[in-house]
Amino acid sequence: RKELGLDEQAPPIDYVAELKFDGLAISLRYERGVLVQAATRGDGETGEDVTQNIRTIGQIPLRLQTGSGCAPVPDVIEVRGEVYMRRDDFETLNARQRDRIAAGARQEKTFGNPRNAAAGAVRQLDPAIAAQRPLSFFAYGVGMCEPEGSWQVQTQWDMLMGLKAWGLPVCEHGCRVQGAEGLVG
Repeated sequence: RKELGLDEQAPPIDYVAELKFDGLAISLRYERGVLVQAATRGDGETGEDVTQNIRTIGQIPLRLQTGSGCAPVPDVIEVRGEVYMRRDDFETLNARQRDRIAAGARQEKTFGNPRNAAAGAVRQLDPAIAAQRPLSFFAYGVGMCEPEGSWQVQTQWDMLMGLKAWGLPVCEHGCRVQGAEGLVG
């Protein structure tokens, strides 16, 4: 409130509360509603092109939905999100790996944690391997949007609901709350 210059009598501030997932940050570039590129953050300047592997994640639409209830899709939009592996999927993957190892499969291993398993799957050179991993995705933001001003939203919540309307998954546990009391509750 202080940073916004609001006095104590001003109405409560609206917040969007979302869970923090430990996964791999991904940028999805859609041109005229079609997924054309997916990239990691890489070294901070140059990302890794992981388009073929990202296409294997069923939750990520290859074409954004349009029609009733949806804002028109901009010519170019960069959707930012997170690829992750749910804990139960991770446990199932490791059980399958242990079975393969017990059956004598060479070059197989179990994974140390869901984040590394997800990141490794996305960075595989072979999309068929990535397709075998139980990866999930959710969108949480927007980078570039062209033409500038072609998609106007007033709040973070409106942006998330717009992404959801286009068929992108967003955190199902996110909610809109008011004031510090809403954040604590």
